[in-house]
Amino acid sequence: MSYNELEQEIEEKKVLYDYQARDINAIFDRMDTVNGNYHLLYQLPTGGGKTVIFSEIVRRYIETHNKKVVVLTHRIELCKQTSKMLKGFDVKNKIINSKVKELPDQNEYSCFVAMVETLKNRLNDEKLRIDNVGLVIIDEAHYNSFRKLLSSFKNSFILGVTATPLSSNIKLPMYENYKELIVGDPINKLIDNGFLAKATTYSYDVGLSSLKVGINGDYTVKSSDELYSQLDMQNKLLHAYEEKSKGKKTLIFNNGINTSLYVYDTFKEAGFSIRHLDNTTSSEDRKEILRWFKHTPDAILTSVGILTTGFDEPTVETIIINRATKSLTLYFQMIGRGSRKLPNKEEFTIIDLGNNAARFGLWNEPVDWQHIFKSPEYYLDNLRDDAEIETHFKYEMPYELRMKFKNSTDITFDIEAEHKLAISLNLRSKVVLEKSLDQHAAMCVDNTDELIDAKNLSKELSDDIEYRMKIYTRCLSQCSKNYREWLVDDYKVRLLLLIGKKYREKIFAQED
Repeated sequence: MSYNELEQEIEEKKVLYDYQARDINAIFDRMDTVNGNYHLLYQLPTGGGKTVIFSEIVRRYIETHNKKVVVLTHRIELCKQTSKMLKGFDVKNKIINSKVKELPDQNEYSCFVAMVETLKNRLNDEKLRIDNVGLVIIDEAHYNSFRKLLSSFKNSFILGVTATPLSSNIKLPMYENYKELIVGDPINKLIDNGFLAKATTYSYDVGLSSLKVGINGDYTVKSSDELYSQLDMQNKLLHAYEEKSKGKKTLIFNNGINTSLYVYDTFKEAGFSIRHLDNTTSSEDRKEILRWFKHTPDAILTSVGILTTGFDEPTVETIIINRATKSLTLYFQMIGRGSRKLPNKEEFTIIDLGNNAARFGLWNEPVDWQHIFKSPEYYLDNLRDDAEIETHFKYEMPYELRMKFKNSTDITFDIEAEHKLAISLNLRSKVVLEKSLDQHAAMCVDNTDELIDAKNLSKELSDDIEYRMKIYTRCLSQCSKNYREWLVDDYKVRLLLLIGKKYREKIFAQED
């Protein structure tokens, strides 16, 4: 269900779903049994209606308590959306933005919506004061910017709301500011009950050894741009789109502006309808681009960061994660942009080009949020690292390439098994390479009629060769990256020579 549909439903019917009403009752139960300055955290997946839930909480709280409510967000777009939703619940509210310096009319309102930085500045100026605040609701509570305002509401009940109760800064865990976590329905249950669209995930293995981790704990923009701007990565992205998402409305997430601009050029040259959006795009251009995206059925929008929160376009059919991230929150935020359900949209597609599903698990898999909330360090320390993920990569030849080798019944070669066999027979490791070369050469000769065609066909085995050499050097143990690169180059040279030899043998056999 889209944000607009939720808003319309609330305005017309003011009806809550069963799971929303249940969670609201659980939150009020805690309010009624604890001290006024209690800090409670509430988790619900993106698309579950967190804004609807806390809007009803505000309405009911104001109705039953003679105190005011403050709702904090971290983006101006969220301020406006929240204010509008609150009005749908008949909550008269005022947005405290950069234009509001004082509150001479504060007695006219029971609820105030503000950005963290704006409210912090106003409170520090000592020109603005909100009296008698009993409840503070923090949207997207995993962001640490909210900490700086908690001391201003020492006597208020604090309710943090988030889809992912994991702090954006590991050094500032959420359990330090919240005493308890209430967990809402998980993604798989919301899917089963018809509230979220079902996802199909396609993962394309990507070597991430060149990426570097920055001080924020995630991969740096610079190293990501260097990897994802490469021609082979752009081709992999384009191939993934054409294979799994062609003709569907697609949202592409990147880690750097340079990468996104390369993506724009790549898709534009391929003849696809695509636009680019980042945080340097002007407000007017952004509105125009999002309007185009909304009304263009096969639109592709490549973006950087800006659309992970405060953006709801339920017609999105495919999410492409064209980056790697170590942030569980960002992983769920990106995918959540495609999870909205519509009458004609029961499913959506996820294309993962950063090994993210291997790192965090599939989007709809169960997550132990209580464990993550209580022991975030343990969770993060035990995430699968890139080296471990890559050891489980298994090369699968694309269908289009497989058809070029249709005369070959078997195109697979188990380097590991062959190496174990060689060792058991006291043979040198290089016999494995010779067997592999023989198979590759035979594949090229058996599927072409001319020597030049066979040699050209061998060039399309580059990914398979890279994979086989990676497994081979792993069998040898302690091989340098330079040695593996030399092996690949040497293998390709020897393959061309062996193809020539096999072709001569083929000609001689035909003459006999």
